[in-house]
Amino acid sequence: MGMSPPPPARRLRLGLPRRMFSQVLLMQVAIAAGVAVLATGLFLAPLSKQLDQEAMRRALAIAETTAQDPQIAEGVLTTPPARNGPVQREAERIRRATHAEYIVVLNRDWVRWSHPTPSEIGRRVSTDPSDALAGKEVMEIDQGTLGRSARGKVPLYDADHRVVGAVSVGIAYDSVRARLISAIPGLFAYAGGALAVGALAAWLISRRVQRQTRDLAFSDISALLAEREAMLHGIREGVVALDRGGRIRLLNDEARRLLGIGDEAVGRTPDAALGAGRTTDVLAGRVIGTDLLTVRGQRVLVANRMPTGDGGAVATLRDRTELEQLGRELDSTRGLIDALRAQDHEHANRMHTLLGLLELEMYDDAVEFVGEVVGDHRATAEQVTEKIQDPLLAALLVGKATVAAERGVALGVSERTRLPDRLVDPRGLVTVVGNLVDNALDAVAGTPHARVEVELRAESRTVVLRVRDTGPGIPEEQRELIFTDGWSTKKPPAHGKRGIGLSLVRRLAERQGGSAAVGAAAGGGAEFTVILPEALTEPEPEPAVPGEPLETAAVAEEEAR
Repeated sequence: MGMSPPPPARRLRLGLPRRMFSQVLLMQVAIAAGVAVLATGLFLAPLSKQLDQEAMRRALAIAETTAQDPQIAEGVLTTPPARNGPVQREAERIRRATHAEYIVVLNRDWVRWSHPTPSEIGRRVSTDPSDALAGKEVMEIDQGTLGRSARGKVPLYDADHRVVGAVSVGIAYDSVRARLISAIPGLFAYAGGALAVGALAAWLISRRVQRQTRDLAFSDISALLAEREAMLHGIREGVVALDRGGRIRLLNDEARRLLGIGDEAVGRTPDAALGAGRTTDVLAGRVIGTDLLTVRGQRVLVANRMPTGDGGAVATLRDRTELEQLGRELDSTRGLIDALRAQDHEHANRMHTLLGLLELEMYDDAVEFVGEVVGDHRATAEQVTEKIQDPLLAALLVGKATVAAERGVALGVSERTRLPDRLVDPRGLVTVVGNLVDNALDAVAGTPHARVEVELRAESRTVVLRVRDTGPGIPEEQRELIFTDGWSTKKPPAHGKRGIGLSLVRRLAERQGGSAAVGAAAGGGAEFTVILPEALTEPEPEPAVPGEPLETAAVAEEEAR
């Protein structure tokens, strides 16, 4: 019977731990320990040198004190070197009093007059005292008959200030090393205390990092950052992040496209990056709410702003331009369907009437009836195109007139209307006129003698638009409120929310440097006035007739005007 193979042994993996908390703690403790060791080493190196200097200065001071004793110099000159001589006794007294290792007094022939070992008295010294005998003071660490010592050597003067010998004093180097070694435990204690405080601080910081990073590993954070970058630049919503100072710190690709700005906006406030406007107010938090509508360039945006825990905010932007266009087209289509349905009934009635006239052989009346029906529609179209030369705007008003007629509303063009075909932005003006006419039709539908009148005038390069209706009018306290995004007294349609049309009208007017306002119409109802400066191009000069002098062409052009 075969035996199953043993399970593979687990390898012991050495290396840094995965969690950021552990890695940060380990690195900070390592740094604290390294700093403590480095500081201790940097402190010990000068301490050893300082202790040497201190020992040599002490030896030099003892030597100077000994050399100034007149009995020493006199004894060297008057007595022979002896174990019980006056020089030996005085030198030993000073040595015991100062705890020096030795005090050696010698003459100019290098012969000792004193020494801690009496047998060395009368012998020559083992180290060269030439510098001291030459009148110089010497400090050194040297090796002698008593071992390594810190030495101080000074000249010995007689009463006439002549050098008669030298005094050499030694401090045992073992005592200097002992002082250094005795200082090390205290130094290590301080270093250990500093390391403990550093380790505690490192642990507290690491715990804070652990809480803020939710105990993630560096690889997890790196993956999250990569995912965030992919998500921010992959979604079809604009994202704008602001710091606690209100400055833009992040823009994704969609936000750059919707707002029409680039990387130069990062680090600047919305006011500096975008300029004044509702979009800036929404991003800066001066306008609050959810799904706030705003216009940026040719785009209708829906903005939401959410504060973050660090005092900043994140704003999201959605492009509703196409949705708004589809919504308006849907409304127009529904209105056109209703008009066609009503027109179908009306057409059937007219056909029945025409059939009856033909069956009664009332041919002249039938011809007159058909002429009236066709003539009314043709008259309306001719009236509009005669006063409004832009084809898009004329077609809009002809279509609106048909819809209005089916809703029981008379839509007319004012006698003062004159608009040449020189519009800079025809589609923008179509949007403005369409919104105002639709609102006016909604306001007067179902009321007696319902009428809407449109007036379009050109004043130099400025277009002045007025839309009047015979409806109930707008209360004075609501005349500014109706231009607010999202405000409406009507039930929201199926495709979205109301309160966009008038807001869009004002935004488009203000974007061109104009204005939009509402007041009371003469005889009751509401009158909307929109002023659009620079809405028309400069008229092109008429070309001169070939062969005609320029002066004659100019006179003809002036007469034509």
